[in-house]
Amino acid sequence: MSLPKITVLFDENRIAARNQALASEIATFEPERLLAVAILKSSFIFAADLLRAMHASGLAPEVEFMHLSSYREATISSGQVEILKDVESDVRDRDVLLIDDILESGRTLAFAKDLLMARGARRVLVCVLLEKPGKRAVHIYPDLVGFTCPDLFVVGYGMDVAHACRQLPFIGHIQGVD
Repeated sequence: MSLPKITVLFDENRIAARNQALASEIATFEPERLLAVAILKSSFIFAADLLRAMHASGLAPEVEFMHLSSYREATISSGQVEILKDVESDVRDRDVLLIDDILESGRTLAFAKDLLMARGARRVLVCVLLEKPGKRAVHIYPDLVGFTCPDLFVVGYGMDVAHACRQLPFIGHIQGVD
């Protein structure tokens, strides 16, 4: 498959610098028994880079994964969140850092945050690489944001269109896809 025409919104260097800054911001929360929970699939590259930056900032979180979906093969959220893979660790009395690629409607992150709080997490911090504030359907606000993103369909750095373009080292917009 050949790549479609993509306009770069955030390049590799800008993303790397922002990850370092986010890690420093996370350290200021002085988390206790930190468990980082990456929301699969699209956050995997962001989570890996952020976790390495957190290590450089003196943090040593345990790492887990949740696979939640409200999109499946679509480009628009269905509004229903499904748990495809749950965390295995006990979150009771721990600080949890939810790591996700993009906050749009907020349904997936609100679901995950509420679930982890109901399971007894001491605190759940939400860290997103991208935020689209105009798309919010529920009341959730991230504690940490990499970048505010224009209302465009974005790919790269783990984010995909029908499972393609995840490998791109930058975040871009496919022209003609919204």
